[in-house]
Amino acid sequence: MNEEDLRDCFAMFAMFSRTFGEGKELDARICYRIADLMLEARKVDEEGIVAIKKRVNRKVKNGSD
Repeated sequence: MNEEDLRDCFAMFAMFSRTFGEGKELDARICYRIADLMLEARKVDEEGIVAIKKRVNRKVKNGSD
């Protein structure tokens, strides 16, 4: 799924939630704005703690096995 498809999917869910909300005006522009904000929230910041590499436990074979 590319970013444009994901944006449409987010807008669809925003539209769905606004459709069944209490007394909220239905406007596609608002739903796409919500979708854009959701896409922005998904972007990873370049700053922060560096990921720690996972350690792999390797079994050492003995000659007695």
